[in-house]
Amino acid sequence: MTQKERSWEKRLAGEPNQVMMRFVESLSFDQRLYKYDIMGSIAHATMLCEQDLITSQELEAIKTGLTEIQDEIEASQFVFDFKDEDIHMAIESALIGKIGAPGEKLHTGRSRNDQVATDIRLWMREQITVVQDKIRLLQQALVNQAQKYTTTLLPSYTHFQRAQPVVVAAYLISFVEQIERDFLRLGNCGDLLNWSPLGSGAIAGSTLPIDREATARSLGFKGPTSNSIDSVSDRDFCAEFTFDCALLSAHLSRIAEDWIIYSTSEFGFIRIDDTLCTCSSMMPQKKNPDALELVRGKTGTVYGALMAMMTILKAQPSGYNRDLQDDKMHVFKASDTIEACLDVMHAVVTNTTFNAEHIKSGLDAGFLDATALAEYLVIKGVAFRKAHGIVGTLVSQCETARCRLSDLTLDQFKELSNVIEDDVYSYLGPAGVAQRYASSGAGGPKQALAQINVWKERLAQ
Repeated sequence: MTQKERSWEKRLAGEPNQVMMRFVESLSFDQRLYKYDIMGSIAHATMLCEQDLITSQELEAIKTGLTEIQDEIEASQFVFDFKDEDIHMAIESALIGKIGAPGEKLHTGRSRNDQVATDIRLWMREQITVVQDKIRLLQQALVNQAQKYTTTLLPSYTHFQRAQPVVVAAYLISFVEQIERDFLRLGNCGDLLNWSPLGSGAIAGSTLPIDREATARSLGFKGPTSNSIDSVSDRDFCAEFTFDCALLSAHLSRIAEDWIIYSTSEFGFIRIDDTLCTCSSMMPQKKNPDALELVRGKTGTVYGALMAMMTILKAQPSGYNRDLQDDKMHVFKASDTIEACLDVMHAVVTNTTFNAEHIKSGLDAGFLDATALAEYLVIKGVAFRKAHGIVGTLVSQCETARCRLSDLTLDQFKELSNVIEDDVYSYLGPAGVAQRYASSGAGGPKQALAQINVWKERLAQ
């Protein structure tokens, strides 16, 4: 086989149609797998030597040639020839060009089908740790911010209406919890994919005495996959990784949405550092949270990658099909996008301050203490449903009178319930409510401090 002769050309008559060749190439996007392809090839060649399928001299030539190719790629000295369909053929043809006949033996006992399945698993296994590390950095930034605001109150919202008072720290820790589940999901994905398909061949394995256990050990897998047919066609892990990125993206988008709103003049809850904002090209007064808006927008990019991945997997017959070539572009897109979003969210969280005094000045709006008043009545022996109705009536009266619950007289309270005493006023007001939260995980200062301590210990480990 000459250097630029494709491995399958002898079977077909005539020169390959160039329109077809441009259409089927994947080198333009799978070249980033070069390191993993070389890693897998060295492991495979070592096994071939141990099984007496190549000589030790041929192994050394292969290893030397592959190492040189990797060095050239990393030094930007390697010229990718797009006559090679993919990264596997690009490396193999370069190797044959360097060392001659020994390079032609490298593909013994394997197919590009099991080769690419191995490469993408090796890449993803490493990439999951990269994304997890970035999640940890964002969690640390959120915890650091939470420590600054353990007593600063913030209205919480349900249905985007004011609900109950919480400390800012509890609000921030809520996001730490959300993305922790993403961290764990990614870890589970990494655990499920950590089996080696190498040696499965095109679909049915090989008649040669290859040692799949050896290559699996060499590449750090838990062992070889169990079924060669499934091994070459399995891309469940690609779908799962893309889903994990999509759900993580949704969580980042929720933070972004909150903070876009909180940074408006109408809310004024936070101030994002100028270095992480942009300005209007026409309106000189504008300070726009474009980074957060793009985090929100790029969620669609990751969702699109997930939908594309699921569509590729739909209705394929068993075994490897060329549709699977396109899995990589969508997995890479999801991974690249989520990395960028995690980086910018870390920067925004680190460089944002909560406007504590401004928030405090508006806390009396929205009857944030209404639920606590209903629970006060429960303590006095009133059934919750009845208490709920009493407080709802009081809130309606206060809206008409344009006053707070704490502005009502004791007589006004007693008109609706004789169990109410002077101590009711200690249950009213956002600060009093926050101090009285008793359940674990609640939004008060005591619970927030406990959550912060748990997360500081966990992140330190």
